[in-house]
Amino acid sequence: MAALPAVSPPFKPNPNWSVIPKKGGTMPWYNGDYPPSYKNQPKYLRDKAVEIANEVLKSTGNEGEAIATGLSHARKHFEEHPDEVPKDEKE
Repeated sequence: MAALPAVSPPFKPNPNWSVIPKKGGTMPWYNGDYPPSYKNQPKYLRDKAVEIANEVLKSTGNEGEAIATGLSHARKHFEEHPDEVPKDEKE
């Protein structure tokens, strides 16, 4: 029987493995699900904010940053592209 090494080699996770969040972990928002702070936003703005927030969440894993960034960038997007605001939502 061969002797076991005194110390095992360091574990190196494969970057292609998917990560399943633990309870309380971060999850993307989809199908009408959105952060509570988006509740009073117009639907078009909320949908764009969720789209952006999901991308930020994927890259950073920070839910708070994703929520804040999603909403601020969505507002900026519609300021720069007012033609994309639905006609029934324009003030």
